[in-house]
Amino acid sequence: MTFADIQSRAQAAAAPFLDSSQPRILVGASTCGKAAGADDLLAALPTHLKELGLAIEVTQVGCLGLCYAEPLVELRGADRPPLLFNGVTTESLGKILAAYYRDGEPEALATMTDQPCGDTPAFGQLPMLSGQIRVVSRNFGRIDPENIDHYIARSGYAGLARALDMDPEQVIEEVRTSGLRGRGGAGFPAAIKWELCCNEEAGQKYMICNADEGDPGAFMDRSVLESDPHSTLEGMIIGAYAIGASEGYIYVRAEYPLAIERVEKAIAQATEYGLLGDDILGSGFSFHVKIKEGAGAFVCGEETAMLASIEGRRGMPRTRPPFPAQSGLFGKPTNINNVETLANVPVLMEHGGAAFAENGTERSRGTKTFALAGKIARTGLIEVPLGTSLRHIVFDIGGGIPDEKTFKAVQTGGPSGGCIPAELLDLPVDYEHLAEAGAIMGSGGMVVMDEDTCMVDVARYFLEFTQAESCGKCVPCRLGTRQLLLLMNSMARGDSKPGDIDLVLDVAHAVKAGSLCGLGQTAPNPILTTVKYFRDEYESHVKERRCRAHKCEGLLRYAVVADACTGCTACFKACPAEAITGEPRKPHIIDPQKCIRCDACFQVCKFNAITKS
Repeated sequence: MTFADIQSRAQAAAAPFLDSSQPRILVGASTCGKAAGADDLLAALPTHLKELGLAIEVTQVGCLGLCYAEPLVELRGADRPPLLFNGVTTESLGKILAAYYRDGEPEALATMTDQPCGDTPAFGQLPMLSGQIRVVSRNFGRIDPENIDHYIARSGYAGLARALDMDPEQVIEEVRTSGLRGRGGAGFPAAIKWELCCNEEAGQKYMICNADEGDPGAFMDRSVLESDPHSTLEGMIIGAYAIGASEGYIYVRAEYPLAIERVEKAIAQATEYGLLGDDILGSGFSFHVKIKEGAGAFVCGEETAMLASIEGRRGMPRTRPPFPAQSGLFGKPTNINNVETLANVPVLMEHGGAAFAENGTERSRGTKTFALAGKIARTGLIEVPLGTSLRHIVFDIGGGIPDEKTFKAVQTGGPSGGCIPAELLDLPVDYEHLAEAGAIMGSGGMVVMDEDTCMVDVARYFLEFTQAESCGKCVPCRLGTRQLLLLMNSMARGDSKPGDIDLVLDVAHAVKAGSLCGLGQTAPNPILTTVKYFRDEYESHVKERRCRAHKCEGLLRYAVVADACTGCTACFKACPAEAITGEPRKPHIIDPQKCIRCDACFQVCKFNAITKS
């Protein structure tokens, strides 16, 4: 069967779904939606529809990216525009259905927007979606991720069909024209990776998708695999054709059960359609894919450690050269790209590398997905052209800082990244400018921090993570990160010594210069950037024994303001350490030796009679 036949059949099968005027209910059912109660809505819908006498098809879709607004329900009707509802509960669901389908008065209900949704221009006017350009996330919330017909009907596998009509070298040249760089680390050009592997002479080559996303606060790869698994799978097949690989692996951590489930279904469906397996689309090219579940080791995000894990060995990095393109999985030439990199490939192959390169900057082409988390009004997944300013991302798309707090910093690149301060809010987010600021793009996590954040505590938290995740193979990382953590902990406890800040910098530079793999080489980044931009906070911890944000428990001191204390005994009753004494209706006293700094007294006092400093 030709691709045109497959496409025609898929378009016919998906037509009722893609027609936004047909009555239908869409429920966002990725991990974020399920965590917010989407499964309860899906279970309750049949009962509500029966009570209303409605026979309307319900479809689960992926994550639209508006994670802060989950669970999301989109209603479509034949005689009214589609509407998107956020924060839907099982209690409000019946009222929404009745108003929209029975009473014809949806305007009486609170929606995400009073404009139509679906694939209309007004849908892009939602505050978080306005300004985005969706390439990787083009199908998010628009298709059932478990239905290959939906994907194909929206131009899925058209890029593969075009690639198979070209020579592998021509495919690589198209990728080179696009300027696509790796979306999971330092941004190495994808075309160079593919070309190096293509040029190796070997009877067996491997194509690997690195889905071992382990950064705290990052969920880009998970969202892609849950919301549009075929996009990554198609990118893998195109890449395998370009380098001459016949086998591939998707290495995904076991903590992503929904992603694994949907990828497994995508592989089975693509195989059934002749888009994967033997003699793909009659081209003579064959490619088979397996899923390898990782145990959750952060170091396995490093490609040589991941290869060891796939081979059944302990996930530990090795020295390079030889590079994986020369000697990778089982000693054979291997190409490794992450989920988002591969999800870009079908689009650039369908429309051409030059069209793809129209977005972004001269050296950082295309778009990038980011996971917005932390102290930001609209948490979720976004996709913007590379070169977009931090200010636009945080305030225009993310909605700014809640509770009228002041923006302080944003951590990009996860534990391997750096903290960018408020004075750099106009920094263009691309590979070059982030590197100049001491940060990295990484996989795209963005953790936003407000005025109540202690930057010493932030650096200590990320270092604690990388130190625990270090495989221990090389001395600079194994011992260096431990010494750094000991120094950071002493600052948080209030027993650091003069000169410790400079000592921390010396050790950090040594770890960065001497570590074997990217984990150790980038582990000091949070420390280096926070000292660079927030040295005054470090000096406050070391010289004054004071944490200005009141986050480091070892530096907190609680006291009762006698004139404000009414003797209500609320703090006395709340204290688990019996550190508070006093009689009713008389000022109380906190014993600093017994105080465990749990903050319970501060939380319960209604008279602002307890201070912490």
